[in-house]
Amino acid sequence: MTPLVGVIRVLTTDDPQLLAAHGLIVEQEFGLRVLNRCIPDQPNGIYDDATERQALPKIVKLGHELVAAGVDAILVSCAADPAVPELRAELKIPVIGAGSSVSAVAVSLAARIGILNLTEGAPGPVRAILGERFVGEDAPAGVHNTRDLMTAWGKEAALAAARRLAGAGAGALVLACTGYATIGMAAELRRSAGILAVDPVRAAGLMTWYALGLPKAG
Repeated sequence: MTPLVGVIRVLTTDDPQLLAAHGLIVEQEFGLRVLNRCIPDQPNGIYDDATERQALPKIVKLGHELVAAGVDAILVSCAADPAVPELRAELKIPVIGAGSSVSAVAVSLAARIGILNLTEGAPGPVRAILGERFVGEDAPAGVHNTRDLMTAWGKEAALAAARRLAGAGAGALVLACTGYATIGMAAELRRSAGILAVDPVRAAGLMTWYALGLPKAG
């Protein structure tokens, strides 16, 4: 039987389509079964140090609940990789973080990499992995959380920030928020501006597929 991946969303939602959006990418592109869950009481997700601290125990608790439900791997869909080290220490299954995944893919694609953040300051795992390949970072003006990215003005602001990074010499962009996957930012940047950007959810799906040792669907 195809292994089951628990996808942890750090954005609280009761919208089934929004909840399933990242898991659907993993399911369709990598042929994995998914079980989607979100942490409680964080309707705007993780967008600063305070909200990350609030989320950590919730993610750990949800990770253990997913193991009890029978998942074979866990994907934490957040570029800050919140609670990934803790879950890896406590669980016996693969635990994949979107931040370290998107950075690892990016360093295989370009020598000069820019980071498109959600707000100011790149997540720690992203910045650490890029090392000397890092050439700069930017963020969409006026965007304060992942909900803002889902608006028309938020997406336009993100496109503008991405163009600034490309103009500064970045050969590829790390999309350092999984909200960019929700709005299809990587495909939009390639289509409208010819910019190579790495989608964090697809990168994490790739790493999960690899960890589970499965052939790609199709």
